[in-house]
Amino acid sequence: MTPDVEAIVSLFASASRLGAPVLCACLAGLWSERAGIVDIGLEGKLLASAFAGAAAASLAGSALAGLAAALAASLGLALIHGFASIDRRGDQIVCGMAINMIAAGATALAGAAMFGEGGRTPALSGAARFEPLVAGQDALAFAALGCAAATAFVVARTRFGLRLRAAGEHPGALEAAGVSVRRVRYGAVAICGLMCGLGGADMALAQAAGFLPGMSAGKGFIALAALVFAKWRPGPALLACLAFGLVEASAIRLQGYVFPGVGAVPVQAIQALPYLLTVVLLAGFIGRATPPAASGVPLERK
Repeated sequence: MTPDVEAIVSLFASASRLGAPVLCACLAGLWSERAGIVDIGLEGKLLASAFAGAAAASLAGSALAGLAAALAASLGLALIHGFASIDRRGDQIVCGMAINMIAAGATALAGAAMFGEGGRTPALSGAARFEPLVAGQDALAFAALGCAAATAFVVARTRFGLRLRAAGEHPGALEAAGVSVRRVRYGAVAICGLMCGLGGADMALAQAAGFLPGMSAGKGFIALAALVFAKWRPGPALLACLAFGLVEASAIRLQGYVFPGVGAVPVQAIQALPYLLTVVLLAGFIGRATPPAASGVPLERK
């Protein structure tokens, strides 16, 4: 393999690995919003699951224990959001923002109280983290790709997928057909929580080998942008998240690079590239994106 080809393969492998948490969060939002529940709390669930996973892995010395804790933490927040949105018919945007703010503060506070390292967890190594398997990819990155394929199949080809789409488009008709919209939406919210938990675990147990306050760094919001760009479809969502991963991988390689005639570009400008891509895509290249008709609308029982 020539050096140029090897560099390209390495770049795309990094893109797939770095895009995995965004992909998990994007798929999480897809499950929730296709069922009619708007969830802008993806960022908070990523952060909470990353902390729970890193803390549990550090205390137990097991990456699997960390993964279980990450899934449980995100699932718990998802069910809280589901209760507020489905049973209490609360404002879904406000609930999502509350989850983001609570997670940001609680993880830093708990980290400082538990480990005394300024909100960080101890560095993970050995059995406490997921090591790379093939081409720099860890097991959780492969799981994220598998979740994308499973989501595409279930949403398009199964009875539950049909009911999921009906809950987001015509919940009244689904209820009239004798199917509980509440159950379908709770199922979608639970899957959303598990997907975010997987993404948070990947950040803390594979990519960063520990938790840092604010380590999600807007990935939940980038996932929302990718979801809108993909128009709530699994295939385009996968491609959009891989594109964000490619930009992030390129940004890492550009740090410290001296451009001829320009000089070294500030690190902050390089780090802003993924977020700049988000703004550019949403502002000029997305076209008309219509969410599910009943998205964000509480079910009115008659």
